[in-house]
Amino acid sequence: MTQKETFHGVPGILRPFKEFVEKNGLKKGDQIVYYGVPGTCMPFVELLAFALRSLELEQVFVPFVDEHRATRICHVDNVGMQARWGAVTFKPKAIVIMGGLSMPNVPVKAEQVKAVIGKHAGARVIGVCFMHMFEKAGWLNTVSFDCLIDANIDPVEVTI
Repeated sequence: MTQKETFHGVPGILRPFKEFVEKNGLKKGDQIVYYGVPGTCMPFVELLAFALRSLELEQVFVPFVDEHRATRICHVDNVGMQARWGAVTFKPKAIVIMGGLSMPNVPVKAEQVKAVIGKHAGARVIGVCFMHMFEKAGWLNTVSFDCLIDANIDPVEVTI
């Protein structure tokens, strides 16, 4: 990674993500695999997957790094992207590592993610995190990203 740009809001996450995927030649039928924490990462994965819906990729979610528990991500009319059970054969052209995996108390180490990436040689590696999580966890010394999207969600204002 050599170029750094700043964007804003949700489109500032989704547009550069889609542009990176498109620029790296992913086309209809190619596979992109998201690795993340069930529950907390999944809403963000659904947003990322929704941004790619027009590309007609095969999109897959893997809880933590357990590929045996993978689910397909499919478009549901009037809803958006949703996880659907079904057998998955791994052949990713791109891998997305969600920052939730690097949070304290999550049972995944950077070395495990590096090993998963190594199993899928040739796949582009995209990191998506918030609040510099990969940096804070020290993962940038172990995991190499072709594209890193690091968003801030601070401050959060609540009115009751």
